[in-house]
Amino acid sequence: MMPPTTDLSSAESDRQARRGRPGYDRDSLVRVCVEVFNRHGYEATSMGTLAQELGISKSAIYHHVKSKEEILEAALSHSLSELERVVTEAEALDVPAVVELETILRESVNVLTRSLPYVTLLLRLRGNSDLETAALRRRREITLRIAELIRQAQQDGDLRSDINARTASRLAMGMVNSIVDWYRPERADSSAPVAQSVVTLLLEGLRAPEREPH
Repeated sequence: MMPPTTDLSSAESDRQARRGRPGYDRDSLVRVCVEVFNRHGYEATSMGTLAQELGISKSAIYHHVKSKEEILEAALSHSLSELERVVTEAEALDVPAVVELETILRESVNVLTRSLPYVTLLLRLRGNSDLETAALRRRREITLRIAELIRQAQQDGDLRSDINARTASRLAMGMVNSIVDWYRPERADSSAPVAQSVVTLLLEGLRAPEREPH
């Protein structure tokens, strides 16, 4: 007597379906959620939407995180920690202010292009919660540090002094932050690194004219 094939086929199909379901650890889950937030907006994205995009149940999401806000917190920590590390490492170099400034600008662009979805989410915050307000405050500290460096480099004679340091820092970060609106890794020109282009444009505009020899 031949064994029934229908039930076996059905069971095998179920096993294949289970194996085919996407599996996530916490980091990969947050990464996909960040992309969804950027596409639909954080406020407009529900846990149901995340579950649908991830291809898992809401209860499976709660296995990794307690709430949508925890996902946002993890994502913001990712980008802010990288940017703050850039500043900390530049400060440890013990170099002139203009060199430290150049290092922070270049490496900030590298962080942005390397972690584009995370930084994009950070830059779209509007301070709608305590968590967002705290993140904006940390961003502001970086801009203030850049203003301090511009001011010091002006005093050192390395940068022109006819531009307000705070204004220059805001313009500099505005240029850096605008990269999220147009940069696409798959279209990047490897022969013209974005970080070097930004540093050249900014510092050449701020550089003090060379002194005439006496």
